[in-house]
Amino acid sequence: MSRKNYIYNVKPVFNPPKSDKKRSSFIEYAMKKASEVDVARSTLNYTLLAINPETGSILPRFRRLNEHRACAMRAMVIAMLYYYNMESHLVEASIEKLSDQCGLSTISKLGNKSITRASRLISDFLEPMGFIKCKKEKTKFSSNYTPKKIFLTPIFFMLLHIPKSKINEYLFEYKKNSEVLKIIEKKIFISFSDIKIILNLDEKSAKNKILNALINFYTAHELTQIGPQGLKKKINIEYNNICNLYKG
Repeated sequence: MSRKNYIYNVKPVFNPPKSDKKRSSFIEYAMKKASEVDVARSTLNYTLLAINPETGSILPRFRRLNEHRACAMRAMVIAMLYYYNMESHLVEASIEKLSDQCGLSTISKLGNKSITRASRLISDFLEPMGFIKCKKEKTKFSSNYTPKKIFLTPIFFMLLHIPKSKINEYLFEYKKNSEVLKIIEKKIFISFSDIKIILNLDEKSAKNKILNALINFYTAHELTQIGPQGLKKKINIEYNNICNLYKG
């Protein structure tokens, strides 16, 4: 991309990889909200005080968004949401990756890449305004910029008019689904075909089926360590888990 193209790229757009997996319902919802509101002209951009992230002091002479930076922000907000991890609040993409996929990176005639437009938006605006928090990453390689981990803050979602209650609702559902997946992983010693059979058996027959699966799954030494009472407890737990998961 030439310097000329950089200048005239007035409306950068986030283009996610086509091969990526489907995002969660919350991410899709948040990205839709981000496309419906003008995050670059939010009242928050003018009412919040800009804070120096290193010293914590107020920045008295703070540079607000010009139109070029506003356009970059609109694309970057959607990109950050796309890679957002709800549990860790981490944006699971580097600044370079975000810059590339938003069309903000430039290549000089000598072939050197610059992500200045994206990195300055982050360090000079998004972070001081409190929309994100950044943590410097240690790297063994020399570079023109310092890699950073980006974390989205509650104020970030205020830009999108998403209430905290909505985030908590999706987070609860996410954790609930994660627990279901963990239960499924624990069932790995029982095949899905056996589970279907177990569901159609009476309790005594079903528990005998689970007992046989456990005997085949554990070694003789492990079964000795578990003991009769421990084995009985495992059978009851697995039976209840299967019933709750597949019948519930």
